[in-house]
Amino acid sequence: MAKAKYLLVGSTAAYSGKSAAILGMTHQLQEKGVVVAYSKPLGTDGSDSLDGGEEDVRFIAGALGLPPNRVKSPLLSLDESTMTQHLEQDGVTDYSPALPAHFQGIEGELVLLEGPGTLADGSSFGLSVEQMAQGIDASILLVARFHSLLLADELLAAKLLFGDRLIGVAINDIPPEHQESVKTVLKPFLERQGIPVLGLLPRNNLLHSVSVRELTKQLNAKVLCRKDRLDLMVESLVIGAMNVNSALEYFRQGRNMAVVTGGDRAELQLAALETSTNCLILTGHTPPQSYILSRAEDLEIPILSVDLDTLTTVEIADRAFGTVRLQEPIKVECIQELMSEHFDVDRLLAQLGMNPVASAS
Repeated sequence: MAKAKYLLVGSTAAYSGKSAAILGMTHQLQEKGVVVAYSKPLGTDGSDSLDGGEEDVRFIAGALGLPPNRVKSPLLSLDESTMTQHLEQDGVTDYSPALPAHFQGIEGELVLLEGPGTLADGSSFGLSVEQMAQGIDASILLVARFHSLLLADELLAAKLLFGDRLIGVAINDIPPEHQESVKTVLKPFLERQGIPVLGLLPRNNLLHSVSVRELTKQLNAKVLCRKDRLDLMVESLVIGAMNVNSALEYFRQGRNMAVVTGGDRAELQLAALETSTNCLILTGHTPPQSYILSRAEDLEIPILSVDLDTLTTVEIADRAFGTVRLQEPIKVECIQELMSEHFDVDRLLAQLGMNPVASAS
């Protein structure tokens, strides 16, 4: 097999969707017969991963069916204590020379490397996106979450930083009201500046959702009923604190909600159960009425009980929406379909100078 090519997938900001892009892209590449390997050289315990990056690697390897000889664990797991120790030693450890040896033995035509959360992360260890790309002669694909047309400046700055190593960008999470301007204004501008736009990915509510199981874990909640329905996905969080008539009108506007309300507010709980609610989260220490539990059982809606006040509950649950993982199989399937429709994998391969094998399907 010819020497593997390296593609480093980076992002301008944390939570831009690198893992999702890699899952969708690899699925397309595998369908074209490309032998893909995967690694995340710099594991982090905060912004973009769990378990120092090891869990990310295990999950993606499992989701893509990659054998051990096509997967590499992080070279370094970065957390507060690692950084403290590093700074106390004047930050002299440069890991970039260790990268080529780290990837020896990994098998594949194309090695996809997941970069850290931002372009700055890892700099003091020689493991920023730019430093890694130079160390192993990798091409760079940037995934950028759309926030406004000001994104143009971020991507131009990246082009100045990376030069010809930047072979493309994928713009992610584009709201419906901005899709036309991104397509007709931002994309042509970037292309004229020598930045290939390989994907324009529309916003998808399912990918922003969180499972009831994940909410249960984050809130350390007790499941009062329907433990068999914790895989239900929640798209929005609603606080039930108003009178029941106002609440009903409010609830009817939501879809696949988690409703947070007091354990003593039976009328609000019942109103929530009769609308598009996938989970009730009860605060305070009042258990729900038996008829509420019975109705939730019939409707197959889990009820959670938390030992937290409403404000803290909402803060924790809301944070889960911002940092939710892709571990749910339904999300993997969703991102693969989204990338298949909106990401130009043939152009990516051309940019890499690779000729795909005839489609495996």
